Amino acid sequence: MTATAHHPVLILNRRDIEGVVDIGDALEVVEKAFLEHGLGHAVMPPKVYLDLPQHGGDFRAMPAYLPAFGVAGIKWVNSHPGNPAKGLPSVMALTVLSDPATALPLALLDATYLTWVRTGAGGGVAARRLARPESKRLGLVGCGVQARAQAEALRKVMSLNEAWLYDVRRESAEKLAADLKRGGLGVHIVTTVRECVEAAEILVTATPARQPVVEAAWVRPGTHINAIGADAPGKQEIESSLLRRARVVVDDREQAFHSGEVNVPLKEGVLRPQDIHATIGEVLAGKKPGRATDEEITLFDSTGLAIQDLAVARLAYDRCHERGIGISVDLLGL
Repeated sequence: MTATAHHPVLILNRRDIEGVVDIGDALEVVEKAFLEHGLGHAVMPPKVYLDLPQHGGDFRAMPAYLPAFGVAGIKWVNSHPGNPAKGLPSVMALTVLSDPATALPLALLDATYLTWVRTGAGGGVAARRLARPESKRLGLVGCGVQARAQAEALRKVMSLNEAWLYDVRRESAEKLAADLKRGGLGVHIVTTVRECVEAAEILVTATPARQPVVEAAWVRPGTHINAIGADAPGKQEIESSLLRRARVVVDDREQAFHSGEVNVPLKEGVLRPQDIHATIGEVLAGKKPGRATDEEITLFDSTGLAIQDLAVARLAYDRCHERGIGISVDLLGL
């Protein structure tokens, strides 16, 4: 759909989008976006960081072009860990969608909820291809908002029946535990990371750690790990030696090497670029195999890609446009 004077830019807030896109929807479009990336059909320049040390945070600009979705665009997102003390989210985002044929803007969307949805969906897509299908026990190290998204996506693709939760703030674990119990999971809140890791068949790490919180010796054979927290240089949640012996799949090599879970092991020399098995897109495209044996440890290094953002934003835009949701603005006055 091309923006013209008769079809102005559509402004969509969080409430608009929450009513039309959920994690189940996102799983399908995110998988398609990963596949397009694996086939070499997507254009995605590296994420740009604008550091704001004097304010304790940063901005990130994430552009991409997805021909299969008929859209180009950019997400502008922050990370300000001190924001909750000010009554604000740590992460907030906006996405601009444009018509690649004319460059006319199509939509401006709140992307805070969409970031949550697409990151959870990315973990679900990875687990569907890399985890052992019979996995039942989920471990969540870090029980913030993204842990909830991961749990929701994983429950849609795996037959989970129990969850082990750890967070340095017990109240966060208790809040997530209540949600998971309502969904029918047996839930155990534990007092150490080790207890959580040792119980898990699928492990999610979603912390802001800059020192490993998961030791290699705790991870049982056959475990699949979604490493979510490392999204900037120097961040690390998993002991480096584990990545050396795991089958590591990244969302994007360049981005992961710069700021993903693999960034510190690569700098240390514990891991080499050639040790990275594949991107998730290459696995989906059949260019590289997924899990090889029941005993191996698989790890998905999720840094979050602009193509994921555009895929879910395009879906939200299409559905809101079809249903007359949102505010239309003649932004350019053409």
